[in-house]
Amino acid sequence: MIDVVIAGAGPNGLMLACELALAGVRPLVLERLPEPTTEQRANGLVGQVIRMLDRRGLYERLADSPGPPQPAPGFTFGAFPLDLHDLPDNPLHTMLVPQRRIEQMLTERAAELGVEVRRGHEVLGLTQHRGSVTVEVAGAAPVEASYLVGADGGHSVVRKLAGIDFPGVTRDDTVSRTAHVSVPATMVDARGALHVPGFGVVPPFLHTRTEHGMIAWAPMPGRDPLISVGERHQPGDGEMTLAELRAAAARVLGADLPLAAPTGAGPHLLRRLQGGNTRLASTYRAGRVLLLGDAAHVHSALGGPGLNLGLQDAINLGWKLAAEVRGHAPDGLLDTYEAERRPVGERVTMHTRAQSVLVGPGGEVTALRQLFGELLTSADTRRHLAGLIAGADIRYGMPGATGPHVGRWAPDVPGLTALTRTGRPLLLDPTGRLDVGRWAARVDVAAAPGLDTALLLRPDCYVAWEGSTGDGLEQALAAWFGKP
Repeated sequence: MIDVVIAGAGPNGLMLACELALAGVRPLVLERLPEPTTEQRANGLVGQVIRMLDRRGLYERLADSPGPPQPAPGFTFGAFPLDLHDLPDNPLHTMLVPQRRIEQMLTERAAELGVEVRRGHEVLGLTQHRGSVTVEVAGAAPVEASYLVGADGGHSVVRKLAGIDFPGVTRDDTVSRTAHVSVPATMVDARGALHVPGFGVVPPFLHTRTEHGMIAWAPMPGRDPLISVGERHQPGDGEMTLAELRAAAARVLGADLPLAAPTGAGPHLLRRLQGGNTRLASTYRAGRVLLLGDAAHVHSALGGPGLNLGLQDAINLGWKLAAEVRGHAPDGLLDTYEAERRPVGERVTMHTRAQSVLVGPGGEVTALRQLFGELLTSADTRRHLAGLIAGADIRYGMPGATGPHVGRWAPDVPGLTALTRTGRPLLLDPTGRLDVGRWAARVDVAAAPGLDTALLLRPDCYVAWEGSTGDGLEQALAAWFGKP
């Protein structure tokens, strides 16, 4: 019997497979598509997951330069530029990298860890038993596993088969048009900003909002630039064309923007999306079936939070599911996946809906933006938004443990990245006097001279306990890592 079947070989499913394999569990990934998609999807990573990839030794595989990730000096929120350069504790990181490259890297890593990925294997049905779940696969024999995880996107077959509701809201008055294009070189300055006669400057990698809609301009390094235009009540019909995109840009900008076909190597994007959904699964678990990533939550792409949310789901779930499969999980550990991650999903859907309002057309929104812009002059407001976007403001409940770090993501200390690559629990002990006793086979111990107090880290790098005398340490070890 397979330990865990994962439906979906996108970034979230592959990340979960890697986390399970690190923990000594045998996952099998089933992917409906026979080959990796060349469709243009996300263009990068935003948030805490960049630092988490670094702690798993995966960041430099995606980065253009060596060394650890550095905070972003600025970002965007609701089509406002978000200046972060003056925040000494800036938590927000960004990384320009296409989703297909992320998938390629995670596929390579999964192969290194011995994960089997079966492409062209579509999940058609499931039957839950007392100790397993049988997965029916198109054109192949059924697969029996201890657990099934649906990482198969917003239209998740696994979610529907498990009978999990997907409540939320759908709006049909929005339309987004996106394409790779070329523009006259004279319109682009040395910073990559686009100068449109009759309108002004469209800055790179930000959203620009007008009374009539929103436009985003992304001069991707080494690739054709990408332009996206969002409007209300301007539906399209038939095949999307560059002429249609140009007309939409003219409506939003009030000026003509000459757009031509891209000149570089493909694949090229030419897409119209009408309407949008904000939905959150009613539960992330139904018996031996769990949901992950877009299968559990869909929302606006404003601010690019999707991969940060989904990949962090995978890192939270991986070690807990592995402990359950291996038989040493404490009671209720697997249920903490939903208890911890669903509120984070609620928070992301909240701020993406708020941003959708801020970028909308109309004079009332313009007045709201004037007020919001005044609030952004405060460093505290910008710090709050940076933590919200990054997912760095999360604090999980750790019953019985107290301290300023408890429930938060572990602070950076020298050598921590190398220590967390194994995905094992870790006691950082600057005192040299503590040990994990009968949990030594499951929990690593390391000196941490940069800390004032000892920290017990879960595999997802959140602090489960802190102290200097060992009081409460055994209770925390048992609560999170099972009986010794």
